[in-house]
Amino acid sequence: MHSDVIATEHAARLAAVDPLLPGSTPFEAAENAVVLEVATGDSAASGLASRVQVDRDAPNAPWRALTEHRLDLQLAGPQPAAALDALLTRWDEHLRAVAERGDTETAAIVPRASRDAAGAREMLHHGFAPLRVIAVRPAQRMVPATPLGTPGVKIRRAEPGDLETAVALGMELHSYDAQYGTVNWRDGVEEILAKDLAEQLKRPEPPLWIAELYGRPLGMVSVQHPGETGWISGRVAAARVGYLSSLAVAEAARSSGVGTALATHAHHVLDEEGADVVLLHHAAANPLSTPFWYAQGYRPLWTYWQRRPAVR
Repeated sequence: MHSDVIATEHAARLAAVDPLLPGSTPFEAAENAVVLEVATGDSAASGLASRVQVDRDAPNAPWRALTEHRLDLQLAGPQPAAALDALLTRWDEHLRAVAERGDTETAAIVPRASRDAAGAREMLHHGFAPLRVIAVRPAQRMVPATPLGTPGVKIRRAEPGDLETAVALGMELHSYDAQYGTVNWRDGVEEILAKDLAEQLKRPEPPLWIAELYGRPLGMVSVQHPGETGWISGRVAAARVGYLSSLAVAEAARSSGVGTALATHAHHVLDEEGADVVLLHHAAANPLSTPFWYAQGYRPLWTYWQRRPAVR
């Protein structure tokens, strides 16, 4: 089956299950990326196998393995699960030639449309687990035109003097998320986080807000505005994309309404800027964030399946 046909059929199949998914074009080999193709019966699959490496002190290092092997895939034909199984087997052969066996700083990542259930069993059989989700919230989903007031909660834009508070909240969130494998607890994480937050707070209008509960700063939310989200906007069929970077609430303030107030404020800001959708990442297994975000109007768009180490 020709690569153009695979891409076209794959796009049509996904469009039928989720209209917010973007279209597909045939994969092309590039530096650190090869195209793998397999056929089984009257079905076929194409995959772009790539590798990304980051330094331990890089700004994005806390959120990923230092070496990520990624497989973007396209499935066509009446038996997509069988085609996926064959493609994963082919990719495993490739990984055994390029990845170090047992290295826990390597990960094999497969992004899949969340509503595309075909092949989930095959993913599990190859040792993958659904780890991280890109969730989407279409703009102005049955919410008030202005943020709701929450008793005792005041939300204000962060200032440079809030750096210590922001770092403490960020580290508490990072420590909790590390339990679910979506972030990494390594030496130097606090310094990386502090540098990023300090740069945000230097902006004339920092994209970060602090929530005070009866005068105590116990929560924060940060966003990326439309125009700053080119790195992720291609994952959704929308013209103007906002991104909710982080929302952290101190343990002492959980279930107080602080988180909902912060999310409502962030959505109001992005809706006012004309965002068609808001995206965010969350840990699939997190028992707090998953129900919270879906109560705020989000739903899964992409699920990132991971195996770590990449080769066992």
